[in-house]
Parts: sequence; C-alpha cells; structure tokens
Amino acid sequence: MSDLQCDVAVIGAGTAGISAERAARGAGASTLLIDPNFAGTVCATVGCMPSKLLLAAAKRAHHARTADIFGISAPPQIDGKAVMQRLRRERDRFAQGVRDGFKRLPQGVAITARARFAGPNRLLLDDGRSVTAARTVIATGSAPAIPGPFQHLGDLILTNDNVFELPDLPESLAVIGAGVIGLELAQAMARLGVRVAVFDRANQIRLSRQPAINQAIAQALGAEFAIHHGSSPTPSRVDGKLRLDWGAGRSDMFDHVLIAAGRPPQVAGLDLDRTGATLDERGMPTFNDQTMQIEDLPIFIAGDVNGARPVLHEASQEGAIAGRNAARFPQVQPFDRSPQFTITFTDPPIARIGKGPDDAACVGLSDYGNQGRARVEDQAQGSVHLYADSQDRLIGADLFAPGGDHLAHLLLWAVIEGATATELLNRPFYHPTLEEGLRSALRQICRASDTALPPNQDCGNPPGS
Repeated sequence: MSDLQCDVAVIGAGTAGISAERAARGAGASTLLIDPNFAGTVCATVGCMPSKLLLAAAKRAHHARTADIFGISAPPQIDGKAVMQRLRRERDRFAQGVRDGFKRLPQGVAITARARFAGPNRLLLDDGRSVTAARTVIATGSAPAIPGPFQHLGDLILTNDNVFELPDLPESLAVIGAGVIGLELAQAMARLGVRVAVFDRANQIRLSRQPAINQAIAQALGAEFAIHHGSSPTPSRVDGKLRLDWGAGRSDMFDHVLIAAGRPPQVAGLDLDRTGATLDERGMPTFNDQTMQIEDLPIFIAGDVNGARPVLHEASQEGAIAGRNAARFPQVQPFDRSPQFTITFTDPPIARIGKGPDDAACVGLSDYGNQGRARVEDQAQGSVHLYADSQDRLIGADLFAPGGDHLAHLLLWAVIEGATATELLNRPFYHPTLEEGLRSALRQICRASDTALPPNQDCGNPPGS
C-alpha cells in the first residue's frame, strides 16, 4: 500500500469529524477522513438516540402507571425484551443513516485505520501507511471512564457504550454518577420497573447553577429512585452479582452497575507530544475555542475530544469551524460561538442557557408548581429562572420544568436575538400553555430593571396560567 497525501486529514468520523471533513472539502481542500470503524456517531449509536428511545418507553410506562389521577386505570405490563428490541431496531436505523453517508464520500476519502502523529504534518496509520497532511483536525471524541475499583468486574459493568445491548431489562441496577447520563438512564430504568440506586461523591446534584433547582431535581428524582450523595461505594463480585458497600456499614446487591462517571477525551495513542504542542497533566493541548486551532500549529481540535462543550450541536459547529480554518490555514478566522446550551432529558427536563446568575443584573422566577397547563397535565413542578442585563435583555436561563426542552429553545433564540423581557411580553402567549408561565419571570425582570410593563400585561395572567 502506498503512502497518502492531502491538504486536510481528519482523525475521527463522528459528528465533529464528519462536519470538519465536509467543511474542508467544501472550501476546496483535498481531504482524508480516518477512522478505525466508521460505525456511526456516538449520538446515533450509543448516545442521544438510544437513550431517548429508552426514555420514551419509560415515559409511556410512567404515564400509564400514573393515569389513575385522570380516572383511568391502566397498570403497565412491561416486556423488557420488547423494550430493548425496539430500542436497538430504531437505534440501528439511525446509525445506518450515518453509515450510508460515508458511502457517499468521494472515492479515496474514507481511510479505515487508526492514526497517530509522527510530527505536526505527518501521521502514521496502523496499516503501515503514512499520511503527509498540510493540516490536521483531531476529532476522536470521548470514551467512558471506569474508576479503578470497578475495572475488575467484567460483564457486571455497563456504560452508555454497552447498556443498550442488554437483551432484557435487569431487575436491579446501581448507577455511579449523578450527572446527565447517570440521571437520564436511572430515571428511565426506574420507570421501566428496574430497582435503581444512584451513587455520587458530591453532596448534592450539580446540574444547575441555581441551588433551588438542584434541590428540586434531587427531590423529584429521589421520589422515583434512591440517590446516595457523598458516597464512594466499594464494589465486589458475589455469586455472579455486584455487591456495593458504602457509608456506615451499608451494602446492597445489584445485577449490574452502570458507570456514568464522565467521558474524558480520547487522546491516548495519538502521540500528541510529537506535534510540538504544549500538553497539560492530562495530555491535553491548549486551543482557541473560536478558531479550534491548537496554539499556532497546523492542527485543529473539535468535538468531545477537546473537552469544552461535549454536546452534538457544539461538536457539529466546532467541526465546521475547524474544517474551514484547516482549509484556509494560515488565514485562520475566528467565529462567534452560540451561547452555551445544554439539556438533560429527565422528566421534567433540565436546561442551562447562556450566562448565569453571577452575570445578571436582574433575575426573574417562574414557578411551575401551580402553573395552569402544568396542573392540567399533572406535571406541576419545577421552575424557570431567567437572567437579564440592566436593560432587561435576556442573557441566560436555568430551568427544571415540564416542557423544558421546548421552553429552553425559545429562550436560547431570545438570548441570541438580544430580545428584552419587554419585547417578549409584547408577543402573544396562547392560553393555556406552558409558555405563558414564563411571563411571571419576564415581568419581574421588567420591574427590577425599571422598565415599564407593556399595557397588555397590567391586568395580570388569565386564570390558572
């Protein structure tokens, strides 16, 4: 096999890598997309989509189980094998769509191999070939971290990389980590009838910048499954099952343990030290998050591998920025980034948007514990905290509320547009909807910024809103 040359080599065919290769090729560069498997993106195969399929099944079960408040009796009969079969069937369809995209790449662009650096412009492939690349984009993603005490447990260990391969739902599950992945999957499993316990070293939930929201999350989710804060359990294998010991002599047995202790960047084996980049104690380089360039090198880093904003839409944007700049190097252009935006798909959803309370001149609160539409749906819990500057322009939000994944998009778009609380209050709110619950927070911001309320807001909310 002969060695290869290109303008831009992209290492990793996930969301960021696909976006980077497309952007670089679109800017006129010759490209190579290098990946050992071309299996599909993390989102499609082991992340966003399979987890939402599990959550969707769990929500249906929960609605059936709690329907008696509406005068409807329908206790669910959960077929764990059928749940997992549908999950994999739909997951595979999403993943196949990504793999079909690889087939449409120009001939010779996709290289099935592992790559490592031999210098800032040279890569070595594990098939014996080398690549001379004028510029390189690193997009190797992240992988689950397995804490040392759990590494010896073999097939008792689950991560989001293999939990969706279970042929049936387990009877019991321990979850290590009360972050996004841990809480989403813990709630899904619990609602599907699995006995779940979550263990986390922190003394409280830390998914929101608002302590009140973190307390509300802990209270709501703690009513569905056990959450043990401030705990670092010791695992052992007993008769083919998992035993966890923690605290003052407490212990329990589980079928499996789901490790959700983070997904660190996959930089091992890249030999980044050979690029000339300065690496920190974790082996990570410094990069510019508006250009994605590593120092002044012809190397860019995008997506989960840089550890900055590990969510899909950010990986896609970062890949596009890195690909365009790699094609144009050394004329590197900084790009404005959208406000930070994350959603945790618990029920209710949790979201963080833009700047937080420390940057706000005004804060408004909408309580969804007695909001009209939320009560209609038997989902009355949580709150929305809006942040604004002194001119009542929205700059961010934290929320834990019914419909929060949809409310969060509206709020993000308002922040991007520089909308003021007054402008939003001047727009129509249909009654009864979850959206009209935002008006309480918007009015508070107007009052705190000494901005006059629009005339149509002087009369207050419709009854029950």
